Amino acid sequence: MKPGSLRTTARAVSYAPQHARSALALGLSASLMSPLAMAQDEELFELDTLQIEDRTLETNPYAEPGAPYKAWTSGDARKVKPLADTPQTITVLTESQIEDSGKSDLKEILAAQPGITLGTGENGNAFGDRYVIRGHEARSDVFVDGLRDPGMTTRESFALEQVEVTKGPSSTFAGRGSTGGAVNGITKQASTGYAFNKLDVGAGTDDYRRITLDTNQPITDDVAMRVNLLHAYEEVPDRGPADRERNGAAVSGRYQATDKLDLVADYYFLSANDNPDLGSYVDRDSNPNDDIPVYVQNEDFLASDVQAFTFQAGYDFTDNVRLVNGTRYGTTENDYVVTGARGTNRAASDPDAPGAETISLSSHDGWQEVEYLANVTNLHWDTELAGQRHQWVFSTELSRNKVQNGGYNLTNTGDTNCVVSGRGGDSAGYCIVGPDGNTVSDIHNLIQRDISRGDQTTDYEIDTVSVSVMDTIDLTDRWILSLGVRADRFDYSNKVANRDGTTSNYEYADTLWNGHTGLVYKLTDNGNVYATYSTSAEINGGESDVGGNCGYGGLCGSEDEVGNSKPEKAENIELGTKWDLFNDKLLLTAAVFQITKDDVMEGADYETTGTLNTGKNRVEGVEIGLSGNITDKLSTQFGAAVMDAEVLESEDPEDEGKTLANFADKSLYMLLRYQATSAFAFGGAATYSSEVFVGQPDSGASDFGVPSYTVYDLFASYQFTKDLSVRVNVNNVTDEDYYLTAYRSGAFAYIGDARNAHATVSYSF
Repeated sequence: MKPGSLRTTARAVSYAPQHARSALALGLSASLMSPLAMAQDEELFELDTLQIEDRTLETNPYAEPGAPYKAWTSGDARKVKPLADTPQTITVLTESQIEDSGKSDLKEILAAQPGITLGTGENGNAFGDRYVIRGHEARSDVFVDGLRDPGMTTRESFALEQVEVTKGPSSTFAGRGSTGGAVNGITKQASTGYAFNKLDVGAGTDDYRRITLDTNQPITDDVAMRVNLLHAYEEVPDRGPADRERNGAAVSGRYQATDKLDLVADYYFLSANDNPDLGSYVDRDSNPNDDIPVYVQNEDFLASDVQAFTFQAGYDFTDNVRLVNGTRYGTTENDYVVTGARGTNRAASDPDAPGAETISLSSHDGWQEVEYLANVTNLHWDTELAGQRHQWVFSTELSRNKVQNGGYNLTNTGDTNCVVSGRGGDSAGYCIVGPDGNTVSDIHNLIQRDISRGDQTTDYEIDTVSVSVMDTIDLTDRWILSLGVRADRFDYSNKVANRDGTTSNYEYADTLWNGHTGLVYKLTDNGNVYATYSTSAEINGGESDVGGNCGYGGLCGSEDEVGNSKPEKAENIELGTKWDLFNDKLLLTAAVFQITKDDVMEGADYETTGTLNTGKNRVEGVEIGLSGNITDKLSTQFGAAVMDAEVLESEDPEDEGKTLANFADKSLYMLLRYQATSAFAFGGAATYSSEVFVGQPDSGASDFGVPSYTVYDLFASYQFTKDLSVRVNVNNVTDEDYYLTAYRSGAFAYIGDARNAHATVSYSF
């Protein structure tokens, strides 16, 4: 048996140039994405150019030609086998699928996927996107080109080739965290293999506008540059003047210095500016207020600015040995002052309508600054030992993540218009329902805040040194064995300003050990069954946005005892099958799994002390998926998950036996596209989620939450010429009132977008 290139199958020759031009991509978590094939001769590059022309600018090197919804391989170079032979549930959303869905923010893309829900933060914390995968918090388990994307930011898809969701604990790949899974965005990269310009211009309801430019230009035979630009704006459907604006740029440059050495650099920038309200509220019977007026205040804002610089060098020692070293430096700034609403009654002391039902407003604010630096080295070695092929990956990672959090000083200058009860007794407030039961006038100008930036409240830093070894072994023509082990040594510090003016200094260090093993048996050339076991670990205080509060992933324990805590540990057992059908144009996957999380940190209410390693929970389920072409004309991206969650152990005995908070036990997403003629295509999508009960992550859910929902979307496209096309999307066609999640009190029930429509004209030149 002769060792092949670093990632090969029977189709390695036709795919080699596509992967070679993507050498910048970084592998999930600790590894940078090296090119997937080593051979790079002129004849193969000519073949690639012809393929690109035939595929009408489908430049995704990981997609299946002719099946735009199907990814053939992961953008993570550490996953050395095709997706069909990888023993783990991995959902891949290609650029074509994302465009047809009509969704653009990563939050709305992922919220539609089975097994994923959205969460809220402490007191409705509005810092960026919060994902829950298979029942477990994943807001810090988001990666871009394989490196962790820290900070609670807003994330956009304009510069992404595809989005990969790996399900189940995977700390061997992702480092600390990743209990339920991890999200990896694969960015568009420069290539010398082709030249194109693509301009998309969209307009629609709710003042929607979106303009993107994607251009790739070879400068010489060895140098190329790719630029992606974005401007987008819309009012939140049926919630104006609440609105969203996005401006971004992604620039990638590639230099093939020699036959063996390639250099790639890129820069990413996104500025997201929203004026949101925090939605509605639900009562104790899970009944949302569907008629709440838009109450965003004129001075509200939610701003997220992201910048990242990446440089990578790859060197081919031989056809079977490649070294890749990459460095990324990035910053994020997140700021918000937003308004929430809750249903209540006027206090008995209210002078106008004592005891009357009303809706009162509240203020929520915060700022966060993140600075991070990471350097990753990967050595890929494809060799033969004892007559068996081994695909080794040796990795090291050095990273530093620094986070500062604080709040804003708010002075309300508007006249109060009601008296409501609260924890501190009766107090004057701002109500959007008047004494007569009608919405008050000048609703967006009630509070009239004076705003100034407040002092820093936490200073968080975590330095990590990681080492991992992975090997994928072709035991026989039918059996494939995957093995991996990783050690993460971290030094943690967090200075937290207390309310009494003192400062708590939390410091400790530890080493996390994790591993995985997977076994694949190929029943036929196109189908297999597999079994896998994987682990993950998360540290006490791993989430950087909650300071010394034990809930929501913050610190549990005092300064003296925090070092005595053990890491939260999770293990995953998964049995599955994968089938490449219809000439490899359709991938069918099915899996049963069980995730058990132990040594869970627990906090009670708003106390900061919490308890160490007292919780345990389990999630069991079945997930199936289908992506690609059912026929030459019909394509799909489908997924469904049926899960059951249970708190097995808790400091609070009443929590035991309950399901987990922010967890949907049933969810489904189906997108269908029918190519009626060579020019005209149409399709639609259905998204279903069962009821989600509210509460803190890893805790027993409350007995109320947001109700189940089903949302339908439609789209159609027409290709006028090979360079000019138009696509029309109508989302939430039935104008369903639905809610994605809510805070544990029932407040801040996030409203799903109402019916909206937009048309996008695409022109290639």
